[in-house]
Amino acid sequence: MMKQTRRQALTLALSLAAATVAGPLWAQSYPSKPITIVVAYPAGGDTDALVRLYAEKLQARIGQPVVIDNKPGASGVIGSSFVSKAPADGYTLLFAPSTFSIAQLVLKTGSGGYDVLNGFTPIIQTGTLPLALVSNAASGIKNFKDISASKSQSLTYASPGSGSPMHILGEMVNKATGLKLAHVPYKGVAPAINDVLGGHVPLTYITLGPVAPYLQGGKLTVLAIADSKRSPLAPNVPTFQELGVKDVEVTAWHGLFGPKGLPPEVVKTLNAHFNEIIKMPDVVARMETLGALPLGGTPETLAKTNASDFARFGRIIKELGIQAD
Repeated sequence: MMKQTRRQALTLALSLAAATVAGPLWAQSYPSKPITIVVAYPAGGDTDALVRLYAEKLQARIGQPVVIDNKPGASGVIGSSFVSKAPADGYTLLFAPSTFSIAQLVLKTGSGGYDVLNGFTPIIQTGTLPLALVSNAASGIKNFKDISASKSQSLTYASPGSGSPMHILGEMVNKATGLKLAHVPYKGVAPAINDVLGGHVPLTYITLGPVAPYLQGGKLTVLAIADSKRSPLAPNVPTFQELGVKDVEVTAWHGLFGPKGLPPEVVKTLNAHFNEIIKMPDVVARMETLGALPLGGTPETLAKTNASDFARFGRIIKELGIQAD
């Protein structure tokens, strides 16, 4: 009996030692093959442009290919669902905009079979993107006060889609001010901006990157920013709070997630790489042209942002009756 007990104890000790050694050795070998980053939206948007920028830098740092896989559809649910079911080995990741937190809340169809709060491993929140109210300069709307007349007029605003953060912001502003701006949803940022430029819709809620060329050319005007403070990307533009419109702060963001159960050492490795990538001068400059500001930090920052948006906008979406098409 004594020999058997000693033999069992020795076996257990050797197993634990092997596990302790194997863990760090396995982590040191990551990544040993190509990494795929899924984007749940079509190529060409700001989310896609940003992740391709990061992927190029990451690939150079790790010596492995980093492949972008666009899986659009259902406000991002299709791509998110795909990653939620992928092996938790660090080779299939999700780069998502803030729509990730709210997509399931606004869709009339199913949830995609994943848990937005507990079904993924947060890695890093790469940046934030201020949302803005923008007008067609030819409309004669030069500032937010000019819109007050719309209480007795019929004005419309464009958004990149029903249930988008921009749509939610528009309805929040309507409620806070008593305005009745009618929502005109589009299938993406580009068609929304094109119709505002064409004078078909006078206003849009949008991020700053896609409209930057038209701001410089004087075709569009930024009327207000939906952040808690003025944005360094548009320092001369007042916030809604400055304009007397309370509780309408909505900030878009991007973040990197993995499937649930991603090994801590993988998370640590990716988090460290991305924190350094978003500090590179050329990356910061490119992010600014796309309307984004670098954030970074620990995985907990992304986890808290995701949970906060899910809870806050869940209440707002229900209260305002917002749904996606």
